[in-house]
Amino acid sequence: MDQYAVVGHPISHSLSPEIQAQFAAETEQQISYSAIQFELDNFADQLHELQSQGYKGINVTVPFKQQAFELADRLSPRARDAGAVNTLIFQPDGKIAGDNTDGIGLCRDLIINHNVLIEHRKILILGAGGAVRGVLGPLLAKKPRLLSIANRTVEKAEKLAEDFSAVGNILAGSFNELGHEKYDLIINGTSAGLLKEVPPVPDEVLGINSICYDMMYDIKNPTAFVQWALDRGALRAYDGLGMLVEQAAESFYIWRGIRPQTTEVIASLRQ
Repeated sequence: MDQYAVVGHPISHSLSPEIQAQFAAETEQQISYSAIQFELDNFADQLHELQSQGYKGINVTVPFKQQAFELADRLSPRARDAGAVNTLIFQPDGKIAGDNTDGIGLCRDLIINHNVLIEHRKILILGAGGAVRGVLGPLLAKKPRLLSIANRTVEKAEKLAEDFSAVGNILAGSFNELGHEKYDLIINGTSAGLLKEVPPVPDEVLGINSICYDMMYDIKNPTAFVQWALDRGALRAYDGLGMLVEQAAESFYIWRGIRPQTTEVIASLRQ
């Protein structure tokens, strides 16, 4: 039975083992998938130990995505764009290949699960950290009319805009500069939700047809950002549970060559 795992610190909260178990049952793949907490130092040694034990692939979550990027012998174009890796493949020649499925996971959840249009739309992304960098490439590939990044530290947003300027129409600024334009899609990529808070974004960015999306999720209750959006009349608002499942499905496809269905998995997690 082929072995896979997700590694992080902490990791006990991870839904990935449950998600991958459902994918395996659905596609009749004989695999095992576990959650393993790595110590904060010696990521490379711990990873190579799993490789020596015969594991076929690893998902990587906080705080090791950057280290996985640096350790990979081969990188996919989307991993290079993201500057981070969340999916590792232990290859037959002993090399380690790295990929990033976060951006495609977000796009699939928006487009397929929620029927959100991205092409020719105006998009606002809140935050400029690693989570945002990981999704910019796939979002820009869908050809939005405009993509704006707002962040407390403007320099970080400007650096992202510069790095991706060749891919699409992208702007950067501070939260204070918002309010002069309404957006079709507003994506929260900040960590404010960990504190049950909302980024300091003005209500004026919302139009009557605005859709809001929080990359964080809460199975039982609306996230703070989703609640903020609904309270202010957003047309629709979603959390990131579907993104989690879709990026996991992409990892499963990379490893097994079969793309699992996600609708029932998302529904079962909600229940």
